[in-house]
Amino acid sequence: MIRSMTAFAACERAATGGTLACELRAVNHRFHELSVRAPEELRAIEPALRERVALKVSRGKIDLALRFRPAGGGRADLKVNDALLAQLAKVAAHTHDLFPGLRTEFTELLRYPGVVEEDPLDQAGLQAEALSLLDETLLEFVAAREREGAKLAAVMLERLDGIERITTQVKQWLPEIRAALRAKLDAKLADLKLPLEPGRLEQEVVLNLQKIDVDEELDRLASHVAEARRVFGLPEAVGRRLDFLMQEFNREANTLGSKSVDSRTTQAAVELKVLIEQLREQVQNLE
Repeated sequence: MIRSMTAFAACERAATGGTLACELRAVNHRFHELSVRAPEELRAIEPALRERVALKVSRGKIDLALRFRPAGGGRADLKVNDALLAQLAKVAAHTHDLFPGLRTEFTELLRYPGVVEEDPLDQAGLQAEALSLLDETLLEFVAAREREGAKLAAVMLERLDGIERITTQVKQWLPEIRAALRAKLDAKLADLKLPLEPGRLEQEVVLNLQKIDVDEELDRLASHVAEARRVFGLPEAVGRRLDFLMQEFNREANTLGSKSVDSRTTQAAVELKVLIEQLREQVQNLE
């Protein structure tokens, strides 16, 4: 499956005690690198978050951000511990003579541990909802990668078609190139005006034809094109496989250029390298 490494997805939903939001974004990276940001209430499930992302995303630099916004800013109704306030009042009255100028702000008093009682948060329920929200976000995230991957695949298939077209042309030129090489050798030997041993001309022709023989390279290029098209249809991430295949494409194009004795095949080798480099650039974007 052709998937881009770059993508973004975000989801939000009402949850236990407030609102949960999840964001996933990714850019190109050689390996799988995940950064997680989560509030204190969800820190305990970080290993589970990482595991779920790894099951769906095999490559890229990924940022996962989870946010929890408590309902009503954190407190729906304030509940005050009257018994604790009464004790604090007694202490204040007892120490008034010692600290006559001491004043306590009301808001500071509310911050004293235990004065304001909060309903305990359902941690287990909130964590389960966060994992469910991550699953939903991952679905959108992978879909976004696949949509972008489909666009990249269309561009790459055009380049593969170009490589196939060039290799077919070179194959058609080979008989003419070989005939021209033989004629050139005949002319050179005729200019020497020296007697040749029986079969010597044929040996020279065979040796020179072997040096420029590119049938094997052309066959391998055709095979690599077929393999790339097959890989496009595989269900798993294929970026690494295609990256290796680009090295094989380059090797054959370089050999074709080094063996060239004709301006047409030299130009064909250059055009192949351009197409292969364009392919390689796109492969760097794939998961």
